[in-house]
Amino acid sequence: MLPDQFSRGDNDDLMIEGVSVAEVAERFGTPTYVYSRAAIESAFGALTEAFGDRAHRICYAVKANSNIGILGLLARLGAGFDIVSIGELERVRAAGGDPAVVVFSGVGKSADEIRRALDAGIGCLNVESEAELDRIAAIATEMSRTAPISLRVNPDVDARTHPYISTGLKDNKFGIAIDEALSLYERAHAHPALEVIGIDCHIGSQLTDVSPFAAAAERVMKLAHQLAERGIRLKHLDLGGGLGIRYTDEQPPAAADWIEAIRSVVDADPLGRDLPIWIEPGRFLVGPAGALVTRVEYLKPGSHKSFAIVDAAMNDLMRPALYGSDMAIVPAAKGTGTRSQDTWEIVGPICETGDFLGHERSLELGEGDLLAVLAAGAYGFSMASNYNTRPRAAEVLVDGGACHEIRRREPLDSLWALERLPPLGR
Repeated sequence: MLPDQFSRGDNDDLMIEGVSVAEVAERFGTPTYVYSRAAIESAFGALTEAFGDRAHRICYAVKANSNIGILGLLARLGAGFDIVSIGELERVRAAGGDPAVVVFSGVGKSADEIRRALDAGIGCLNVESEAELDRIAAIATEMSRTAPISLRVNPDVDARTHPYISTGLKDNKFGIAIDEALSLYERAHAHPALEVIGIDCHIGSQLTDVSPFAAAAERVMKLAHQLAERGIRLKHLDLGGGLGIRYTDEQPPAAADWIEAIRSVVDADPLGRDLPIWIEPGRFLVGPAGALVTRVEYLKPGSHKSFAIVDAAMNDLMRPALYGSDMAIVPAAKGTGTRSQDTWEIVGPICETGDFLGHERSLELGEGDLLAVLAAGAYGFSMASNYNTRPRAAEVLVDGGACHEIRRREPLDSLWALERLPPLGR
């Protein structure tokens, strides 16, 4: 099953909106990331529609895909942004985003990052430890600023996802234990350089069940009542992101189901009904919109395993090697080589056994064929590296029948442009 905005055209070529993937490869080379504008807008629209006229803010998680072309598109749709570094803040600004609708998450904010965020007029700092709260208070005092903060609370809810992307358990490094948050909120409320404006909570990523979202919302609402009893009035509830997408055979909930699970808890409570709900989706907005296009370089059949060696690698798409992620890989266009039906290991040219895009894929392939790794719009390019001194891929945004190169392929000499030969003498 192809994601929305993908279809089959003449000769069974893969199409994204009105453009063939073969045309993208011809114009921009391979490997290349290609994204559908319509798919991103549709996903954002589904969330907006699910909220209706209920006060809310959709803060896109920039880490999922940080290309300024994507950020600019989402800014024009009215998105806020969830960031985890000052670099991501500057990307948002470069894309035309407003720092006032940005939330700054992350467990390790440096002093320089906090100063820059306050100077830029950040919307909210999501505080993840007592030490961070003290640092923000000291810096805000030094700058004669009032820092808008929420505490990211850890509700100890099992998101039932991969352990590397679970963030809401006591074992995780993220957030402040929810039973310890009350005393920190009281300290923050009493500090003249801090303004408490919300509660933040994020329990994990790639969730395919909405019940953990509802469980976390219940614990957040209990804390909100404890704060209200102490005269601490909130301006929003940030209930995070993490809604899953389909990679192969997953059956993730619809956007409306996710929002309904949250609202069924928050809006049933008179205190919650008056508070805007903020969410932090990333993968849901951009994952299904993207594909990694790669070309088959060599076929290496064998008696034990057969390998299709492609020009994309783990440096281009880390998820399979890092998480063991199973991502759909489909034919995109036929090359001119002799074709062979087999069960293939789809592997790249990097000198690591862990360099694979997919295992045991039954495909008829020939050298020069194009393949597309689907649902690669999130945590694809944003996690890419230059390992083995490989240039990172190009990125292309398709808009109807038009293709826009939103990041050109890196020239080789750019890979060592910041390096210097030291004066070693003899």
